Amino acid sequence: MDAPAAVYRPRNPQSTDYYHCVEDHLDNFIQIYEERFEKTYGFFRPYLQKVIYRYLDCGDLHNGFARVKCKGCNHEYLLAFSCKRRHFCPSCHQKRVVEFGEWLCVNVLKKVPHRHFVFSIPKILRRYFLYDRKLLHDLSRCAWEALKVFLQEAAYEKNSVPGAVIAIQTFGDLLGFNPHCHILITDGCFYGKGMFRVAPLLELKKLEAIFRHKVLCMLIARRKISKEIVTMLSTWRHSGFHVFCGNRIQPKEDNAIENLARYIIRASFSQERMQYLADEGTVVYSAKSSKLRKVFDAPEWLAAMCSHVPNRGEQTVRYYGWYSNVARGKRQKLAEEGAIPCIIESDRTPAACRKSWARLIQKIYEIDPLVCPKCRGTMRIISFIEDREIIKAILSHLGLWLIRSRPPAKAHAPPIREYATDSFCHSAFPDHAAQGDPDYSWDAYIAT
Repeated sequence: MDAPAAVYRPRNPQSTDYYHCVEDHLDNFIQIYEERFEKTYGFFRPYLQKVIYRYLDCGDLHNGFARVKCKGCNHEYLLAFSCKRRHFCPSCHQKRVVEFGEWLCVNVLKKVPHRHFVFSIPKILRRYFLYDRKLLHDLSRCAWEALKVFLQEAAYEKNSVPGAVIAIQTFGDLLGFNPHCHILITDGCFYGKGMFRVAPLLELKKLEAIFRHKVLCMLIARRKISKEIVTMLSTWRHSGFHVFCGNRIQPKEDNAIENLARYIIRASFSQERMQYLADEGTVVYSAKSSKLRKVFDAPEWLAAMCSHVPNRGEQTVRYYGWYSNVARGKRQKLAEEGAIPCIIESDRTPAACRKSWARLIQKIYEIDPLVCPKCRGTMRIISFIEDREIIKAILSHLGLWLIRSRPPAKAHAPPIREYATDSFCHSAFPDHAAQGDPDYSWDAYIAT
């Protein structure tokens, strides 16, 4: 017999180790941050507190929800609103990752060869970027200018220009602060009206030297370092600067280019590699590519996480050259963008890609959240519930209303939690055979 089809099951972030760690130690973390963590993880930004509180409300039915109902059998479930925060909320950030991969392939990238570059800097310089996040934009500009010089020389065409998408990442394998640039760039230059000339393989040592020079000049201009430090760095056998170059990605490799687009803005941590020991008040985090593990006390874990959260409105992805916003806008205004034969065609509008949370779930998990688990009919969103009194009335009727009451968390004792004891569980589909969605959710942008 065929196995039963998997059905979508809304997530329950309150049951995860990550949520418990944040909830148990948030108050203590805020109180001791300046004394314990400011020197290591930078200044405490007031915006971080808002991000954390929004995360604690993410996926909680008490803060509002949408009603999703089947047209055939009238089966219904509630879909909680999400916080839409970057990096700190793994569910909301993962939705952003998938949306970005699709949007980049549909609206920006052309059907030409691309390469993946990574530009990194030595440890001695990283602290300047920790205390002044505006320098991260300058770092991406330095990487772009270094690559632009090399590719234009390789293309040797008049007025040629490459196209680049640069994402700034600040995290290392074990959450250390490590600012570096992930670059998705054309393997050559555009010139004329849509013509493209492929570049030969670049000499990475020369490229690294140019990048190093530009970064040091930038830091001197910003008065972050002195010429004495530059002189000291020049005496090192290994400068600490590094440039990685990936294999060429051919125009027909659509999956490879989309996966790379997702990779360059991935979340700063993985819940699967995290273990929260509530009794001890510690977090054990495992490296992805090795057997290394690092043990944090819970407040330090939160401090490490917060160091990678962008400020409100801070751009972590920038577009240069042929892919810059200005260049794309000019081509659209002159009706040249659509005439270029290398544009990636799509049967979906950008707005549909951004809003169709149901399609994104189906794409990643092969589960359609708008298929009724009872009659296999089509479900639809019938209303959004945001009024506090109506929320309370509905959840009380379903046995889901719960006022959480707990004493302040203790450093070495598990906190007391209260959960609803009614047989109606938070999950819309309590069937244990159903395939769940434990790590990611697409509850944020709900299409009407």
